[in-house]
Amino acid sequence: MVRADALGLLDQEAAALLVRLARIKPFVLTEPMLLAASLLPSAQVAIERFLARGRHELKHGIEAFRQWLRGTGRQSGPEEAQRRFVALRLRFNAVLTQLDLFSDVITQRSESDNGVWLSGLDVVSADALALPGYIDPPPVICYLDRGIGAAIRRARTRLPGGGESPVAIIRVPRERMIGSGIASSLIHEVGHQASALLDLAPSVQAAIKARPPGGDAQVWTLYERWTSEILADLWSVARVGIVSTLGLMGVVSLPRPFVFRANLDDPHPMPCIRVERRCALGAALYPHPQWQRTAEAWAAFYPLARLDDQRRSLVQRLEAAIPQLVVLLLAHRPPRLRGRSLREALDTAPRQPARLTALFQGWRQSPIRMYRAPPALAFAVLGQAKAGGRLSAETEGELLARLLTHWAMRSTLDLSSPSHARPMTATQLTTNTSI
Repeated sequence: MVRADALGLLDQEAAALLVRLARIKPFVLTEPMLLAASLLPSAQVAIERFLARGRHELKHGIEAFRQWLRGTGRQSGPEEAQRRFVALRLRFNAVLTQLDLFSDVITQRSESDNGVWLSGLDVVSADALALPGYIDPPPVICYLDRGIGAAIRRARTRLPGGGESPVAIIRVPRERMIGSGIASSLIHEVGHQASALLDLAPSVQAAIKARPPGGDAQVWTLYERWTSEILADLWSVARVGIVSTLGLMGVVSLPRPFVFRANLDDPHPMPCIRVERRCALGAALYPHPQWQRTAEAWAAFYPLARLDDQRRSLVQRLEAAIPQLVVLLLAHRPPRLRGRSLREALDTAPRQPARLTALFQGWRQSPIRMYRAPPALAFAVLGQAKAGGRLSAETEGELLARLLTHWAMRSTLDLSSPSHARPMTATQLTTNTSI
């Protein structure tokens, strides 16, 4: 009697799991949002298919368990039946965890303004990730969260409960909405995804180990450990130029102890070194006096003189190796690039500072051209204009809000004509010099 009661109880609980599982609906039936705020179709389809597959597999697992209970499970006893049921219930909770992971992202699309702007950031991310002929890009979706830094859950990495994420999910700091600095955080995270798709980190780490003998062994061990972050920084600088470094300065402008904290087990470099390294990468890719000025301003914010001898020595040794590191990175020819160097593959010619300035001047005369530009290039142009004092923060914020809205509309409606956008007038594009 005890055996029968126990097995009957588990059968009821399994039936209840099926009832609750049936109440889980696709996001397209539950999440209200403006059409322009919706995910890119490739992302929406990938997420719905992934979650539907998980629900389908769990449903069949529960049904198979109930059939087993009524058949050979009668001879196995309550203990084995309970073990199997617990595994199913844990799998059910894993399905809910995955649902909640995507729900937190998608629910924000119903927020006024933010929902549409996030859709625009999806478009920026896709543009920044594109490297035709070398990358098969996964869908990218963005969401806002508290904190000062961004983060990414890369596509094709394991999710809680099993399975690989069908999309890349980028967490954007809410405090960065909206200014050109958001591009620094966003495209740094895109760089992590690009690096993984191109398998860059292992080949760069091997190149560091194979460098000519000599040099500071501890410094190069640290740079090898920090390779993942270094490559993401390179991608960010290559895509948006000076705004990448200025945006990073906004993120790592922290109390001195944090700026010079040397946690040698952390994959993130010391903040003071990250800024200097981005300046060095920028100077190599886009020669211009602005990089030296930016590095000097950063050094003035956080002078080394107040550090203890040991920490100051480490920072100076890391600084001394930056030029050699930059040369190694830009000349590196990863296997996935089939003979091309990182410098060649990133194609930085369209983003030289003089070119960006000329584009901005042209946009003042014909604002409609701004809406036709690739999104990452638009961020680079506006960031360069702001860095050069040609664009106020207020006008920049207004322009980026309009651009993000335009990109969201264009991606949703697949418009080929810019006449449906709301271009700024030449007067609106002009910086208000009284601000």
